[in-house]
Amino acid sequence: MYVAINILGLVVFLGIGFLFSKKKKEINWRSIAIMVVINLVLAWFFTSFSGGRAAVKGAADGFNWLVEVSYQGIIFALPNWVTTNYGGTLGGGGSMNFITSALLPILMIVPLFDILTYIGVLPWVIKWIGRGLSFITGQPKFESFFAVEMMFLGNTEVLAISGLQLRQMKAERNLTLAMMSMSCVTASILGAYTQMVPGQFVLTAVPINIINSIIVTSMLNPVKVTAEEDTVAKVGQVGEEDSAASEGEGNGKREPFFSFLGDSILGAGRLILIITANVIAFVALAALIDKILGLFWKPLSLESILGVIMFPFAWLLGLPVDQAWTLSQDMGLKLVTNEFVVMGRVAGDVINGYAPHLRAILTVFLTSFANFGTVGMIIGAFKGLVDRNKNDLIAKNVGYMLLSGILVSLLSAGFVGLFVW
Repeated sequence: MYVAINILGLVVFLGIGFLFSKKKKEINWRSIAIMVVINLVLAWFFTSFSGGRAAVKGAADGFNWLVEVSYQGIIFALPNWVTTNYGGTLGGGGSMNFITSALLPILMIVPLFDILTYIGVLPWVIKWIGRGLSFITGQPKFESFFAVEMMFLGNTEVLAISGLQLRQMKAERNLTLAMMSMSCVTASILGAYTQMVPGQFVLTAVPINIINSIIVTSMLNPVKVTAEEDTVAKVGQVGEEDSAASEGEGNGKREPFFSFLGDSILGAGRLILIITANVIAFVALAALIDKILGLFWKPLSLESILGVIMFPFAWLLGLPVDQAWTLSQDMGLKLVTNEFVVMGRVAGDVINGYAPHLRAILTVFLTSFANFGTVGMIIGAFKGLVDRNKNDLIAKNVGYMLLSGILVSLLSAGFVGLFVW
């Protein structure tokens, strides 16, 4: 019964994409069918086959190993921050609080990915995966590149290095990229996720999210791209001036390595401050709203309101009513705050105590940047990159951006949940 409901949920989520489509007659159903099959195969392989499970477990163990290595720097610099009440075990038998366990490792992992970018490894991987994805799905080249780049570099970072392309593309394609940006997960913070929720489902969600972001935007905002328009102006990672050189197409001047590394470390530090500030502010604001709502009726809370709104979608993921209610509250809270708030709340014994199906779909749903805060970041990024008309179009479609992020998260959870019971 619950498997049938899960399948029904996937159909409903795709149906919502069709219902809200801006140009229903221009949807490329063949391309969407191909991508749905790819995601079913990926979810099946990563959850049901020993080879697939071993692959995602190995990747999750790899990120956890990087986090453990980064602990050496944390313990050296901040020995008093090692506590005994949170996080994974360390060599000395202690553990970390939220910031030291989940966030400070970013100071090592972000520069590591930036170094891989600097020496050309990540651009090469992105280029060929993007080309393969475009060939298989029949989607425009740049949209495929963009989806893959987001996985490694982050949504606002990819937008920043794609300024030339964004200015050359028509406004409707800019909107597609803005909607895709809601579904981003940055590889450099996956280590933080794996410290709080099951790593195998975090890593499974990443490739499935990429394809779902193309599925959803292809339905909500289908755009005809001619052969002349289907080009990649410059795909780089340092900036527009250097992007051709990074692809081996020019003699651009490369920033000295240690200057580049210093900027990367400072950028990682800013990222930690941003995440910390957001978590503190959102948790506090949510508590304030609960206090205010409690003045009118004590059982009333932000979670209960959001739980009612998200409950039908949670139930459609194939859960008993009580588990669907639990999931719906976490889903709603994540959309209003961010994934770190919910991950921090369910980390450890809480999520490990959930039934396998609930544990899988909650983890996958949380593995994205789809929330109200991301909308502001994306609009702000476009504001500095494109003209007023293009930016105004994006600002007018905030609802579509949120809908895109929610549908991608629901579809990814539904695909993975279909094979985990």
